[in-house]
Amino acid sequence: MRKLRIPALVGGLTLAAAVALASPGGAPEPSSPPPSTPSVPTTDSAQPATASPARAEAEQSYALAYEEIGKANKNLEGGKAKNAQKMFKRALGRVENAVSLDPTYHEAWNLLGYSARRLGDYDKAFMAYGKCLDLKHDYAPAREYLGEAWLEKGDAAKAREQLVMLERFNPESEESKTLRAAIETYASAHPDGVKAEAVPAVPETLSTSENKDKK
Repeated sequence: MRKLRIPALVGGLTLAAAVALASPGGAPEPSSPPPSTPSVPTTDSAQPATASPARAEAEQSYALAYEEIGKANKNLEGGKAKNAQKMFKRALGRVENAVSLDPTYHEAWNLLGYSARRLGDYDKAFMAYGKCLDLKHDYAPAREYLGEAWLEKGDAAKAREQLVMLERFNPESEESKTLRAAIETYASAHPDGVKAEAVPAVPETLSTSENKDKK
């Protein structure tokens, strides 16, 4: 099955947006959702479709949702907040359809969380990120966005927890670097509300039995 790659629509602004575009008294702007690679049906007999019809339809909804989010972010950059909100709502509806068709689609749950955050529905966002990470605990984009969501709610400690998890997986990943920068920016903007300590170093990976002993 061929893969349809949708390019990132906000260019190279993800890290810059998290750091340079953060408002002086608020949390960093969330980074753009990751490029999707949904599978789409093909008539090429040499590459027969393998996804179920429900999954294929879910991936189509995901792709459309991602396109709406790209348009919404461009409208925000142009100062057209009302138009952006309409597009985020459409994106949310599309990606909710995706997870209803395939509840195991972890990327779609992540995109649902992102859409809900941009609409200010943090209860739904946290639920969606939780669903995503229940399905794939090491899915780095969801860890990063969950950390950013906690910053937006003013909880830097919980954001740091997500950073620790990310750095256990890969300390040099873009998600790790972006979330670390966002936390440091948030701490600088909130000197009275956040301790100025450095973001905690990544602890040694513990075995399952060791983790239980630590609890």
